[in-house]
Parts: sequence; C-alpha cells; structure tokens
Amino acid sequence: MPYSLHFTPLCLAVVALGLQYHLARRLPECYRRNALTQLAIGASTLLLVLGYAFEFPRVNQHFAVSLTTWLQCSALVESICLIGLWLALATWRAAPRFQSTRRNFLKAAGASFCAAPVVGTAFGILKHNRFQLSEVNIPVPNLPKDLDGLKIVQITDIHLSPFLSETEFARAIDMANQTRAHLALVTGDLISRRGDPLDACLRQCARLKADAGVLGCLGNHETYAEVEGYVTEQGRRLGIGFLRHQARMLRFGAAAINIAGVDYQRIHARYLKGAEKLVAPGALNILLSHNPDVFPVAAAQGYVVTIAGHTHGGQVDFELLHEHMSVARFYTPYVRGLYRQGASSVYVSSGLGTIGVPIRLGVPPEVSLLRLCAT
Repeated sequence: MPYSLHFTPLCLAVVALGLQYHLARRLPECYRRNALTQLAIGASTLLLVLGYAFEFPRVNQHFAVSLTTWLQCSALVESICLIGLWLALATWRAAPRFQSTRRNFLKAAGASFCAAPVVGTAFGILKHNRFQLSEVNIPVPNLPKDLDGLKIVQITDIHLSPFLSETEFARAIDMANQTRAHLALVTGDLISRRGDPLDACLRQCARLKADAGVLGCLGNHETYAEVEGYVTEQGRRLGIGFLRHQARMLRFGAAAINIAGVDYQRIHARYLKGAEKLVAPGALNILLSHNPDVFPVAAAQGYVVTIAGHTHGGQVDFELLHEHMSVARFYTPYVRGLYRQGASSVYVSSGLGTIGVPIRLGVPPEVSLLRLCAT
C-alpha cells in the first residue's frame, strides 16, 4: 500500500494521542496518580498505536484478520470519542459563569458533543448492513430502440470482511438476481485486505444472473492486497469477466454496447491513459472504473456512461443548512448518485460494505439497478 495513504490515520492517531495527553493533564492529581487511571491511559495509548500500526501489511499479516480489523475499528472510534470529549469540555469552559440560561445551553451542547460519537456509532453499526435496491434511470441521447429500458445491476465495494459476512452478502446477491437484469456488473473492492475471504466473495459474485453475463473491474483494495491477477483468473473460471484495460462488445437486437473496464485509477494521477483506444465507433460506450473521478476524462474520450463506486457515499452523510456533509466530498465531487456532463453520465454507487468502522448513517448500502432510457 502506498505510504501516502497512511497519512490520514497517522494524523488522526497523533491528534487523538495529543487530546488524550491534554485531557489527562486536566485531571486532579489524585486521579492521575490512581493506578486504574494510569492503566486506562496506558491501554488507550496502546490501542491508538496498534490501530495505526496495523495499517501496514508488514505488521498486520502476522495477526488474524478479525483481530486487526476490530482493533483498528476500536482505535478509530476511540479517536472520534476523544475529539467529542474535548469539544464537550471546551464548550463547558466557554459557558458564562453568571448567565445561567446560556451556561445551561452550552453545557447541554457540550454533552451533545460528547454523546454524539457514541450514539452515532451505535446507531450506524445497527444500520450498516441493511441493503436497499436503488433504481436509477440513465438518460442517453439517441439511444437505439433495442437498448431503451435495458437493465444493468451493479454490485460494488463489497469489502467482504469481519464487517460483512458471506451470509449477509448472499442476501445482496439474491436482491440483485430478483431484478432480472440484462447485464450484471461488479465494480471493485471485493475485500478490504489480504486474508479476507476472497474466494467466498468470488463464489457469491458467480451466483449473479443476467442475460449477457457478469463483467467487472478491479478496485484499489485488490491493488493493496496484491490479488489483481488472482481475482482476474479465478473470476474467469467462475464466469466473471474482469476487464483490465479491455473491452467487451455485447449485442442486444440490432444494437451494440461496448463495455470497457480499467484498473483502479489513482486519485489525481493521469486518468485513463490509453483508454480512448477501447472506444468502439458506432456502439454505446460504457466505462467501468472503480474511481468516479475519471468521469470528465471518460466523457471527453467518448464514453457516454461511466459506472463507478469507491466512495461508499462517505458512509456518513447528514444535511446541514441544505448542504450534504460527507467526508467523501473532501476527495471528489462525485460522491453518490447520478451526475451529468453534456451528453455523458456517471453513476456512483454507495456500495455494500464499509471500511474503517462498520457505520452507515444517511448512506444506506445499496444494490444499484440502472436503466438506460432515451432522451
């Protein structure tokens, strides 16, 4: 895994450790000297350090996947709770001493800051595997009559891991099959890390049923786990065509769809180098790319539809002053849903699985059913 990707968890771990030190210093001396307090602070410090250390494959490969996954999750939740506690204390300190109404209000706000991470995490964990079917019409100018109403079902960002069991994933596959789609797509991130049940994930993906078969592309976690070749070969044996800078021509009546797929395109790199050669004149060109950021380039190259995932919709999304607040917006303008640019469209699925913490708030996990429609 590129070391630049460890920057965010490193920053969070450093901030959490700093806040923990700051909060510990504010304790009365009698509590700081207490053996239980010192043990709790030591255990908290160890958890934060281990949570970051297990980001590195050279470290986590020596431990059970379930252990490293849940330790990282616990460290992340602890970091969020420490930030909430610090905000609560900062709010309480800001309360005016002699204005009881404002003081009570600020105390209540501080308590909310402190409780929100715990309550939100608990609620998000309960909701994180409640799949829904999202149905979206994708407008295509001059769409051939034989393609009007064509149904494409998309599964993406599965992350089969301790956060998502094979039994739960099987429910999503059943939901996808009930759509009776003409084409099924798997657009990357089958697992989260090396050691996750990759074969079980491929086995379930092979259960997808569609008239034109199952195609897909690879995501960033296939790259990090170094399983691109294995997924491609095993997928081929199971009847799943993972397209790695390749295209597949499909015919529906008198019309043709050219499905092109690329490996994960690293954010802010030069996107879709050479992918313009996969465009087929006279056909409807659709691009499968795990990263939705490629959309403007794909549109310029001649892809009328791009189908992507990667963002998880941010996993947590809430509305504030009529604006959607999601961490994914710091990385891409294409967070979730349908976006258009001229005659071209991109659909970004929020996916099925989770990463970091098994939380879904305001962003339900989804199986996506896309219908092509004439404009």
